[in-house]
Amino acid sequence: MSRWGHCDFSELKKFAEKMDKLEKGTDELSVEIVQELAERMLAKVVKRTPVGVKPIFDEADTVKIKGAKRRIQYSTQRGERLFRNQQGKTYRFLTKSGAIREKYWSGYVGGNLRRSWQIGNVVRKGNSYEIEVFNDAEYASFVEYGHRQRPGRYVPALGKRLKAGWVKGRFMMTISEMELKAQAPAIVEKRLKEFFEEVLG
Repeated sequence: MSRWGHCDFSELKKFAEKMDKLEKGTDELSVEIVQELAERMLAKVVKRTPVGVKPIFDEADTVKIKGAKRRIQYSTQRGERLFRNQQGKTYRFLTKSGAIREKYWSGYVGGNLRRSWQIGNVVRKGNSYEIEVFNDAEYASFVEYGHRQRPGRYVPALGKRLKAGWVKGRFMMTISEMELKAQAPAIVEKRLKEFFEEVLG
């Protein structure tokens, strides 16, 4: 009767375990890579998003008036108020710019559009993974792509009439996406290399 030789399958078992780990880890890795790309996209977009500022008015907020009996008016876009000055007393009244500032811009803090950027959840569709970077501010698309406006229309909050018929878009999302598309292959390759070195040693 012939004898069979002795075989050591421990290395083969280790390799099989590594392959299992590799198979299980690819889903996790894919999600991590997609999330990293989305975070990089978000950082680029937020950096490019303009922040609103209060308009600059030429005249002062208030005027000081002193003198004999006379009528003083300060007008807003919604009508006029009449004030009577008593002799020898000094009064302070809002100018037109001051009234606009007080009505529309008091307590204004810019940056709503910038704060509204968000990242959605990773969704698997077949063999691909998707994630959404979005802005839920209702005017985000107008800032991104530009918008029409009616020249000559008076805007009370600005105290001026519009001049241009078209306001150019800022393309913060479009430019960021193009930049990330150019950088993505190197980012993915680096992450894959690190993963294979960790799993396969």
